[in-house]
Amino acid sequence: MRTVRKVILVTGSSRGIGLGVLKKHGELGYSAVMSSSSGIERAAGALEELKALGVDASYVKCDVSRPEDRQAALDFVLGQYGRVDVLVNNAGVAPLKRMNILETTEDSFDRLMDINLKGTFFMCQLFANAMISLKEKGLPDYSPRIINIGSLSAYTASVNRGEYCISKAGIAMVTSLFAAELAGRGIPVFEIRPGIIKTDMTRTVEARYDKFIFEEDGVPAKRWGLPEDIGNAAAALSEGAFDYSPGQVINVDGGFHIRRL
Repeated sequence: MRTVRKVILVTGSSRGIGLGVLKKHGELGYSAVMSSSSGIERAAGALEELKALGVDASYVKCDVSRPEDRQAALDFVLGQYGRVDVLVNNAGVAPLKRMNILETTEDSFDRLMDINLKGTFFMCQLFANAMISLKEKGLPDYSPRIINIGSLSAYTASVNRGEYCISKAGIAMVTSLFAAELAGRGIPVFEIRPGIIKTDMTRTVEARYDKFIFEEDGVPAKRWGLPEDIGNAAAALSEGAFDYSPGQVINVDGGFHIRRL
C-alpha cells in the first residue's frame, strides 16, 4: 500500500508512446506530468483525456534539446509536487525527410542528435542529480527510476535514415552509462526498445509495415505494437519488478529481435 502519491514525468508525451506510458501510470495512481516541445495548445486535448480518466495530470513545455527547457521541466515538477519518482525519456524525432546515407545532410544529423541523443543524455544527468539529492534528504517512500525509450533501430540498419539509427544506438550507451553510475546509489536505469508501434510517426509508412508484419513474417507476434504495450513494460519497471536488473534492455517488439532462419 502506497503511503504517498508518486510522480512520473514523460517527455514527448502529448501523443503516441509517451501518452500510453502516462495513461498506464495514471491507472496505477501516479501523478502524471505531460511534456512536449509543441506547447499546451497542441497538448490540451491529450491532457484533458488524462484528466477525464481520473488521472492527476499536469503539463510542462520542454524542448529537450534546450538546457533552459530541461531545467524548467525539473523546476516545474519539484515545485508542483516536491518529488519526481520516474523519468521517462521518450522525446524523439524522425528525419524530416528520409535520405540515403550517401545524401544525409549535416542539418538533419545535428537535429536528431540534439533531440534524440543529447536531450536524453542531459535529461538523465539533470534528473539523476535531483534524484540523488532527494534521496539524501530522506524523502519518504522514495525509490526513483529512469527509463529511456530506445528503438529497434539501435541495431537494425536503415540506410535511408541513418541519423535516426545512430541516435538510438547512442541511447543504448547512455542507458548503460547511467545504469552503471547510478545502480549503487539505488537509482536503476533501463531502456525499453520498442518495435513497430502504431503511432503518428509510423503513419506515413503504414502500408510498408503492414506488408512486413502480416505478409513477410517480419514480426513473430504478427501484429502492430501499441502505445499501451510500451506503457505496460514501463509500469513494470517503475513499480520495481526489475530493480535488480539495472541497465536491462526490454524489447517490446513482438519478437522482432529474435534471430530466425
